[in-house]
Amino acid sequence: QVQLMESGGGSVQAGGSLKLSCSASTPTYGTHTMGWFRQLPGKEREAVATISTYGSRQFYADSVKGRFTISRDTAKTLTLQMNSLKPEDTALYYCAAAPGGVPLEAGAGSYPNWGQGTQVTVSS
Repeated sequence: QVQLMESGGGSVQAGGSLKLSCSASTPTYGTHTMGWFRQLPGKEREAVATISTYGSRQFYADSVKGRFTISRDTAKTLTLQMNSLKPEDTALYYCAAAPGGVPLEAGAGSYPNWGQGTQVTVSS
């Protein structure tokens, strides 16, 4: 079971940037599909960006395309660079991992491993 820990959340004004990081307890490069999801109170957890096991393919939600970039290193770290942030990006952001090649468009139910979440707040 991979344990995940997010960092880098915080408060920023609209138009600003934040970088989220996720550190895994064991190497995930080449073995796990990884992703960033976000959730608002009372809402379902939605995929923001996901990345394939070797990082060659990425998926982005339409709402973040052109503003967010997901990347991973060759060991244990997953990042999400968030630029041009909008108030509607405010949410609790989670890092997730799934063993093997999960379809990048797959929803939260396909990911068995989750971090505790980090809050992102964007003010107008």
